[in-house]
Amino acid sequence: MELAQVRLLVSDFAACYRFYAEVLGLKPQSGATKGPYEKFSPTVGSAGIALQDRAMMAQVLGELGDLVTGHRSLVVLRVDDLDAYCEQIAERGATLLHGPAPMTDRMRVAHLKDPEGNVVELQEWLLLRG
Repeated sequence: MELAQVRLLVSDFAACYRFYAEVLGLKPQSGATKGPYEKFSPTVGSAGIALQDRAMMAQVLGELGDLVTGHRSLVVLRVDDLDAYCEQIAERGATLLHGPAPMTDRMRVAHLKDPEGNVVELQEWLLLRG
């Protein structure tokens, strides 16, 4: 079994597309700015994040509502220099909710939300696991 991607079901596809591509700097696979689907890849690694229009999945499953309350996902991205990356994304419109700050003796983190309210955690690993 292989994890292909983490997919976020979103209502405002264009705003989320812009956030992941332009603010966080992830690479879109096809450039489908209006959806209903797009996969984004980091510059390093094979895991990806995908956006899926919520209304499309509601039609397929017949059970997803229009509103999602509470935190139902957490996207985690690892960066080499957390302070520099946070400065870059703030200049592109991101608003940090927390950090950069230590989380454990092994990492520093910062948190923000995408336009749909999904929490994004940015991690800088300080010590590699042995």
